[in-house]
Amino acid sequence: MDLDRLITRAIEIQSIPAPTFNEANRARFLKKAFEDANLKDIELDAIGNLYGLIPGSSNHPILVSAHLDTVFPEDTPLDSRRDGDRIFGPGIGDNSIALATLVELALDLSSEKLDHDIWLIANVCEEGLGNIRGMQEVVNRFQDQPLAYIVLEGMALGNVYHKGLQVKRYRITLETAGGHSWAHAGRPSAIHTLFKLGSEIINTKLPVDRRTTLNVGIISGGTSINTIASRASLELDLRSEGDAQLESLDRVIKDLCHDYHRGEITVKISLIGERPGGSLPDNHPLIEAACRALKSAGVRDCRLEVGSTDANAPLSKGYPAVCIGITRGDGAHTPNEYIEISPIKKGYTALTNLIRSL
Repeated sequence: MDLDRLITRAIEIQSIPAPTFNEANRARFLKKAFEDANLKDIELDAIGNLYGLIPGSSNHPILVSAHLDTVFPEDTPLDSRRDGDRIFGPGIGDNSIALATLVELALDLSSEKLDHDIWLIANVCEEGLGNIRGMQEVVNRFQDQPLAYIVLEGMALGNVYHKGLQVKRYRITLETAGGHSWAHAGRPSAIHTLFKLGSEIINTKLPVDRRTTLNVGIISGGTSINTIASRASLELDLRSEGDAQLESLDRVIKDLCHDYHRGEITVKISLIGERPGGSLPDNHPLIEAACRALKSAGVRDCRLEVGSTDANAPLSKGYPAVCIGITRGDGAHTPNEYIEISPIKKGYTALTNLIRSL
């Protein structure tokens, strides 16, 4: 691994806007890097996933992937800076450093005699309402052929995500007749009613036996300050470590929406996102191999974690998959995101150790 080369490429990737559903420019940059690294069978599929092959001698490939997209809108300033051991920049850790790692793997492993084909994949639609569509397409393509799916995230060094957190996302929309704030005073307002419904939602008692969360991430609606709102909506994210707990919470939310659907108020609840869950047992050979690889690279802790990542897609099908990190950092999904430089070598070494051990 050439650390300076890896960091330079990560910053170049970070500077290319790639909001979910608009990753094409970043994919083209990676495609050129794949070509320069002499990967085989380079391909952009119909939805924008990028594939490149390091040939080996087995029909059971190892898949290494990193997502192309970020949470930041197209017009977000993507300035980056280095401050001591840290590199700051929106998306530098989630997931530019992991994408740069794919190219570094291509440069380092292409000259080795490998027991298995290694597919390097930069996939679309991991974030937000992308609903891991890119990785689901990858899984549909390879199914149970791979020896392992290895998903890379930039800032999770020491974590081994082997349990996929099930997620449901809803848009709840209220509609009324609306009107003038003075002339039609007393008519129901979609916004006022949404406040009441939203308050009940966020005060819902959550299960305590399995960690469960809810979050209202977006609220929209209204026409003007002096108009009784005829339409308002919120977007709701529900997650749980337990399938039964998530279904129970799901029913509570739907019942609340039904209670407010009366008289002059119409309430619609639409499923806008869903991530399937799945897991591997703690003693699965892939999990044990990932922990050994971390320890052999000098990473003391191997933390088995639950999370919502691209690994959810293969795990939901019962296929062996883990999500691991390249370095440490903080501020993900904010303009103050940063990664630490010094742990990168350990993270990269752990990754290559894992690939070779398989």
